[in-house]
Amino acid sequence: MEKLFTVAYLSELFVGAQDDIAEQIELIWGHIKVLLVVPFLRIFMYINLVMSIMLFTEMVYMAVVVAFNTLFGKKPEQRYKFEPFEDDAELGSSVYPLVLVQVPMYNEKEVYKLSIGAACGLSWPSDRIVIQVLDDSTDPLIKGMVEMECESWASKGINIHYQVRDNRKGYKAGALKEGLKHDYAKQCEYVVIFDADFQPEPDFLTQTVPYLHHNSELGLVQGRWKFVNSNDCLMTRLQEMSLNYHFKVEQEYGSITFAFFGFNGTAGVWRMAALDEAGGWKDRTTVEDMDLAVRASLKGWKFLYLGSLKVKNELPSVFTAYRYQQHRWSCGPANLFRKMFCEIMRNQKVTWWKKLYVLYSFFFVRKIVSHIVTFTLYCVVFPATILIPEVMIPRWFTVYIGTMITLLCAVGTPRSFYLVVFWVLFENVMSLHRAKATFIGLFETQRVNEWVVTEKHGDASKVKATPQQSLSWFRIGESVYLGQNSYARALCGDCPLWMRLLRSCIREVSLLYIPLSSSYSLHHNGLRLYWH
Repeated sequence: MEKLFTVAYLSELFVGAQDDIAEQIELIWGHIKVLLVVPFLRIFMYINLVMSIMLFTEMVYMAVVVAFNTLFGKKPEQRYKFEPFEDDAELGSSVYPLVLVQVPMYNEKEVYKLSIGAACGLSWPSDRIVIQVLDDSTDPLIKGMVEMECESWASKGINIHYQVRDNRKGYKAGALKEGLKHDYAKQCEYVVIFDADFQPEPDFLTQTVPYLHHNSELGLVQGRWKFVNSNDCLMTRLQEMSLNYHFKVEQEYGSITFAFFGFNGTAGVWRMAALDEAGGWKDRTTVEDMDLAVRASLKGWKFLYLGSLKVKNELPSVFTAYRYQQHRWSCGPANLFRKMFCEIMRNQKVTWWKKLYVLYSFFFVRKIVSHIVTFTLYCVVFPATILIPEVMIPRWFTVYIGTMITLLCAVGTPRSFYLVVFWVLFENVMSLHRAKATFIGLFETQRVNEWVVTEKHGDASKVKATPQQSLSWFRIGESVYLGQNSYARALCGDCPLWMRLLRSCIREVSLLYIPLSSSYSLHHNGLRLYWH
């Protein structure tokens, strides 16, 4: 009896101590929250609101300018002289300038035939065009296949050169720079770059080179990307929405206002004199194309963007490839901003308005603020204010600013407007990677120059899986499978639209919670998650 009394007393004492500890912890947390957490979160919220307003103002202004120009402005052929080349009875094909076409590639087994064939099929006098395939492949089998393809076109009378290097120093920039050292390249007046997955139409040169030939102030003519695999899966549809905004608004706006925009690294024609005056290709960042464009612009060269000229290319259809690509595209501009800030400020050839545009609008707002605020506001501040109700986000911001930014990004792709909710989820998933990459570029940490070539599938991406028996329900499988990169591609299958959307939503949201080292797969008969 005495033993039972002792146990009961100790239990009550232990429970009382627990209650005291819980009350003390709650009291301490209350003081910390009032003195530190709430003020910090409120200041952090206002900083994010300011950044969001900066981004919102920039996007609205660009959209208004582009819309006004579309309705009332001049077309490119009205702003610049454009006269197509015509054969001369006496001079023959010599009236056409000599053009170099560079096709850099790295282990491009799936697409090398498409890109080389498209480059060799360009409509231009055969004695006035040089095709240069810059192969940095490390796989001997693929190297041999690319070389054989070049020899095959050479046997048909095409002036094509197959060039290799002993190392991959400088990656793409290094290959392009090395390719321009050859004597036949130095004789060319213009140089065109096509990445390995790009397939230009035969009239690409006839639509671009005349602008450069008849307007001596132009240094670059840029075409637009057309995505051949945008319907492969939900991820490619969402990428299409983001990139269409970039081309329809950002690139168009830069071309209209300051005759400056970031070179996309492909589907563009450079005047060789502009490239040389700017200092050529540099490999100091992972955005060698943007680096060259900024330096050329600071020398006074103007750029022209042709939104009507579309070049077919491929979007990453595997999440790993897309993540590496976005790391490069987010880290590189931030690092370039760090390296060129003082150079831009000291430049004497461009106006202060253009300097302000390049530093504030082009770099700071679009390449840095946009990546950071998307993560900090929507993935940190919003959830934190739910847990800490003492800090309230203004209703006008939640309703108007966020909604307008979303609509402005989505309006460029009307056919995918119904996917805007999935686009928001996906952008929030990617915001962590982009924000991290931006800080890596700003502070030049270990991965600042990381370059992983984007995986391409070519025609393989269009091969459908064998249809399986359709089920009338959506279930989650329990099977375990150890695999690599078993990412969802079945969203393109012949299942109902509602099922594809539901699977897509689960897939994108799951990226927030499933470690990147794990793999998962979506099948027609259900969803399966696999962990390594």
